[in-house]
Formats: sequence, C-alpha cells, structure tokens
Amino acid sequence: MVPASPAVAGVVPASPADAGAVPASPAVAASVFGERLGVAERYAGLLATEGVVRGLIGPRETPRLWDRHLVNCGVMAEMIPAGASVVDVGSGAGLPGLVLAIARPDLAVTLVEPLARRTSFLDEAVLVLGLDNVTVLRGRAEEVVDQLPGADVVTARAVAALDKLAGWCLPLAAVGGRLLAMKGLSAAEEIAEHAAAVEALGGGAAEIRLCGNGLIDPPTTVVEIVKERHVLPGRQRGGSSAARGASRSSRSAGTGNRGGGRGRSRRG
Repeated sequence: MVPASPAVAGVVPASPADAGAVPASPAVAASVFGERLGVAERYAGLLATEGVVRGLIGPRETPRLWDRHLVNCGVMAEMIPAGASVVDVGSGAGLPGLVLAIARPDLAVTLVEPLARRTSFLDEAVLVLGLDNVTVLRGRAEEVVDQLPGADVVTARAVAALDKLAGWCLPLAAVGGRLLAMKGLSAAEEIAEHAAAVEALGGGAAEIRLCGNGLIDPPTTVVEIVKERHVLPGRQRGGSSAARGASRSSRSAGTGNRGGGRGRSRRG
C-alpha cells in the first residue's frame, strides 16, 4: 500500500472517512513505468484520496485505479516519440496527460482543462510529484489554441464523439502532428461515421492502434489521426465552428506553449 503523500502548501489531506484505500501497484505497472513507478504510486495515492474527496474519481473506481486508469493510459507512451510536445485536452484528474508525463519525463506536457477545481488538483499534483515537464492551462481547447504552438501529439480520453474530438484537438496539433484519442469498442464505428468530418478538419484517415499488447488484456484502443493540413477557423465545410462544421460535413456525406516549468497554471 502506498503511504499518503505528505502535506504541502495548498494541499489539504483527504479525510480518512471519505477517501478510499490506496491500491497496491500490480506487477505490470513496473513494466509500464519502470524507474518512475514510485512517482506513479504517489499519483495513485493522490487519486485515491484527494481525487475522491474532490469528486474527480468515483469511490468505486479506487480499486480499479491501476488497471482501468494508470496502466491503461501509461501504455500509450509507446506511441509517442522521444522529446515530443504533448497537449492533453480535457485532462480532468490528469488522465492520460499526467500519466504520460510521469512515465516519460522527456515529454513536454500541457494539460488543458476548463474547470478550476480540476486545474487546482492538477497544479497540486504537479507540485507534490515534482514534475518539471508539465504545464497546467485552464481553458477550453478552442479558447487556448492561439496560446500554444502546434503540438507533436494531442491526446484525449473518450470525452466526446470522434468528430467533436477532432474539432477540438486537431487545431492544437502541428501539421504532421497526431491526435491520439483513447476509445472503446465503438472505435471502428466512430471512424466510419465521422470520416468526412475528420477530413474536413484537416485530418488524414483514422487508424486504430492497440497499445500494451502482451502486457494488458484487453490492450488500450487508440484512434490515431495525423493532421495533414491546417484548416483556418470558419473554413470547415458546413459552418464556422470546427465541431459544428465537421459534424454537418459528416452528415452530408452520409456518415454520420510547449510544456515546461514546475506547475505553471495559466488561465485561458
């Protein structure tokens, strides 16, 4: 069991009555996090205590933190090249962005999250975990797009249908950069349904990648989309809004700052 993290300025220890027990890391976690396993264990402790108290993680999720959240997100690191800039959209409690920053200290990770209570937790987690490769940025993806250089990789975890995700995430990627969207069993259906929308937003053909083969069962399903061209706001087919325009294109086709600095938080 991981001991509770020590109290630091701005971090209020969770109430034992509200927080769940911190689950021990499984053997597979060592393969995913390597020498960073200790940092991942401290993060698991924060999620099981502060994350539960603040409503970022459901109490019933605590026993499944490792297999459903940490390891499931951590295996995505195999798809990201060394030294890449990563923007995580709708980061919430830090999934998958903070997990990737822990597993891969060579990455420059920006966590984009609009809700203050979540960015507060993220700032505190970055401080407690001593992560120098993470920037926390408060705002919606469409609000911060002009504040960030194009990223090598943009990540998101099943926060919306693929057409909406592409509308939020592809503008944040550099041309040649990639959107890596964690998805479930419906991934193939979403790709078929929203292919026209993704193309209208400058994305190439979406591909399904399986991460963690041989380590976890089932492996993590990731939809990969390469940004082939930059689409100016208002130039998507069917409308001025990226998400709305892409969705309409899909229907008409019959298919349905580089991270850095310790715990810097900026309002979008």
